[in-house]
Amino acid sequence: MATMNISLPDQMKAWVEEQAKSGRYANTSDVVRDLIRREQVKAEKIAHMQRLVDEADASGICEQTPREIFEEVRAEYVASKSPGIDHQGGVKRRG
Repeated sequence: MATMNISLPDQMKAWVEEQAKSGRYANTSDVVRDLIRREQVKAEKIAHMQRLVDEADASGICEQTPREIFEEVRAEYVASKSPGIDHQGGVKRRG
């Protein structure tokens, strides 16, 4: 494992030491590693959300109203949960 020396203001140093003494971490290095891991996860989530936003933006504008979209999704959901019943509540005819 590599070693890195960092400079912290007294208040931050005291906070890191307090976290280590709380028993949640074995030492101050564990505190810093945990903070870095959490920041990495956060950055990955933000990057993923940005990719989704970019993808949605590139897909263009929908011509449907929000109500039409809702009804379409609702009908698909109901149909998937009740294969023998149409989304209007009737029985589907086979054949």
